Amino acid sequence: MRKTSILRLRGRSLSHSAFTLIELLVVIAIIGVLIGLLLPAIQKVREAAARSQCVNNLKQIGLALQNYHDTANSFPPGYVSKYDSVGNDTGPGWGWAAYILPQMEQPNLHNAIQFSQNIEASINNGVRVQSIKSYLCPSDTVPPAWAATKHDSTRNPLGSICDVASASYIGVFGITEPGVDGEGIFFRNSKIRVADITDGTSQTLIVGERSFRWCQATWVGAVTDASMVPPPGSPGQPGVWNSSGFVLGHTFEGIGGPSSPGTEINGFSSQHTQGSNFVFADGHVQFLSVSMDHQIYKALSTRAGGEAVGGDL
Repeated sequence: MRKTSILRLRGRSLSHSAFTLIELLVVIAIIGVLIGLLLPAIQKVREAAARSQCVNNLKQIGLALQNYHDTANSFPPGYVSKYDSVGNDTGPGWGWAAYILPQMEQPNLHNAIQFSQNIEASINNGVRVQSIKSYLCPSDTVPPAWAATKHDSTRNPLGSICDVASASYIGVFGITEPGVDGEGIFFRNSKIRVADITDGTSQTLIVGERSFRWCQATWVGAVTDASMVPPPGSPGQPGVWNSSGFVLGHTFEGIGGPSSPGTEINGFSSQHTQGSNFVFADGHVQFLSVSMDHQIYKALSTRAGGEAVGGDL
């Protein structure tokens, strides 16, 4: 009799320790709700960390540019190139980010570059595809390298020229199409000094973000004969642009700040929420909103436009 009671008690205990199907479904539903609540918070934390790293990258770039200026008595050229009788670039094409490699703690890579030879020259095969962490925003999904390609006027590819390393940051050309004689700090064969920035270094952009989703960018420079076209799914305006846009950007198009509707692929953009990070000519870094006043945005991209800059950035 006693043995039977123990078995019944054990059986009752076992039956009460098991979950019913309804209880399991309730638990799964609760876990699903908790995950749904936690994921946005985790994503916000990750984006905050990525944006912070992006700011640090730009601070390092800003300091490197200042150190370069101290040595050379000017900022580096936007890109260096000879040109033919009608003004077309003939190379070598190396850009501002290549020239500050020693100041970015990349002296060995800088020394390996044959600056007198075109980017696409075989002697520069290895160096032009080297990925540099400080030139990449963690929020931007980019491949290590991509193919610089020549296109016709209707965006049909005419052949790959060479592969180049990706970057997330481009120099500020100004308000017109990147290339020659920009209103900003960087353009072809430029040598802008701090004394030339009469709008004030704290009111003049020098480097900003370009999202790979919008269009390609590279730290290397302007590949001779290559052209910019929007990649599949790009929100940028369609068209074919000069390869100077690989390293330079402008602020003319758009209805607001960076990434605003109407921004061309050779403008500024990012995958941060509602704006992009920029470093100014004095070295400070600031986040500019996609909804900022477009006239202020353009004024910040000129070095000597004489515009009055005010309002909410």
